This record gives sequence, C-alpha cells and structure tokens, in this order.
Amino acid sequence: MTDVHALCAAMPGATLTFPFSEETAVYKVGGKIFALTGVDRATSINLKAEPQDVTGLVETYDAISRGYHMNKKHWITVQLDGGLPEGLLEELIEDSYDLIVDKLPARDRP
Repeated sequence: MTDVHALCAAMPGATLTFPFSEETAVYKVGGKIFALTGVDRATSINLKAEPQDVTGLVETYDAISRGYHMNKKHWITVQLDGGLPEGLLEELIEDSYDLIVDKLPARDRP
C-alpha cells in the first residue's frame, strides 16, 4: 500500500495539522487544505479535484467516490485498498496540491 502520509508530506510547503481530531491528518499548503486522511489506519483519503474531473473519476473507478463530508462538486474520496492503477493515487494527490497552490497569492506559494 502506498504511504499517503509520505506523499502528502513531500509536497513543497506542505504542513500536517489536526484541526478536527487527533485521528484525522489534514495536509495544508498556504493555510489551505489539499488532503485529509486517517492517522493510524488510513483507509481512504479526501482530495480536491476539478469539478469536471470528479464525475469522470467517480464513474471510472470503484475506489473513488464523491467527497465524504466534503463539497461533492470539488472533492473526492479515494479508497486505499489497491483498487487504482499504478501511479494514479500519486497523480491525484499532486493534482489536489496543485489546485490549491494555483489559487494562492504569489507571496504565499512555496
């Protein structure tokens, strides 16, 4: 299984926070959330996605659903059970990160 914590923490300027509970790891860049996942037993991860991509991802992959407890138009939940093609999880984490960074003022970008 891919270590989602390592992938998220490796993003430039990423910080790990716990604003909701000690069991929920929240990764931010520039003070904005790009990923949420469990701390000890990460079985899924919530990631930001382009609204036009959300529907296609949900319809294509059984391991991807609309964001759990998130805005269903902008967020996806990815099950970490190995049901995705090689490299797709990494790509989705990078895309989520890039969506946040692209909207940050230049002075706040890593």
